[in-house]
Amino acid sequence: KILKFNKMKTVLITGAGGGIGKLTSLYFAKNNWTVIATLLHVKEGDSFNNIPNIFCYEMDVTSSESIALATEKILQNHPRIDTIINNAGMGYRSFVELCEDEKIDTIVNVNWLGVVKICRAFIPTFRAQKYGQFINITSVAGLVNLPLGNFYHSTKQAVESFSECMAYELVNFNISVSTVQFGNAPTSFQKNVTKCTKTEICSYNKLMDKISHLLEKKSGKNCELPQEIVEKLFSIAENPNKNFRRYTIGFDANLMRILRRFFGYKIFNYIIRKFTLK
Repeated sequence: KILKFNKMKTVLITGAGGGIGKLTSLYFAKNNWTVIATLLHVKEGDSFNNIPNIFCYEMDVTSSESIALATEKILQNHPRIDTIINNAGMGYRSFVELCEDEKIDTIVNVNWLGVVKICRAFIPTFRAQKYGQFINITSVAGLVNLPLGNFYHSTKQAVESFSECMAYELVNFNISVSTVQFGNAPTSFQKNVTKCTKTEICSYNKLMDKISHLLEKKSGKNCELPQEIVEKLFSIAENPNKNFRRYTIGFDANLMRILRRFFGYKIFNYIIRKFTLK
């Protein structure tokens, strides 16, 4: 039993308190990985209490101080980490004219700088042990641009660029970097998206209602997507690729990727306008 435990691989998952992060933590634990689940509030990990190979740590990915404190504690207890899945993320749906500084700062700090800071914190560990893997979760938003995606899409595309650039730096240290994109899954994410309030601008109100309805409706249809995602994340973690890779999961994300690549901007833009703005 001790030998088996010592051979267990270890994954650190940010934003593990709910949604895909929680499902991924449970799936890795079920498949004999040691899981370091980082949470904004440690109470979010109560559902992991009876799972012996999930260890919860409080970490705010927007705070360098919080990351440093958590990293020190984590490495004291888990000196070897095989994979880090940067999953923590949030949504902000607003028109440029109506956006708020505080909300822009928050989504940038969580979705992009959070990934940057986590990678920065653990690269030394990966270099010292001469292997490691970063899996950075973006979204279909990292591949294409859709209405009202001004801030969410920008941060996810920033993670795509950041990850690809970082991969060049780390290849000589046997550190793998990949990104994962998928569409709307039936988790709590859409319900928690921050939106700008209604205004006297009728056109804005109508577009917000339509986009929100379309995304919520689409999320409800993708019942099998969460399981696809966690299984693919596990497969990537089990089989790291030396070269930078982008993985696209699910029908929606793959369709968007193909449409944009083969039809070009003009036709893709026409299709999006037809189905979202008509």
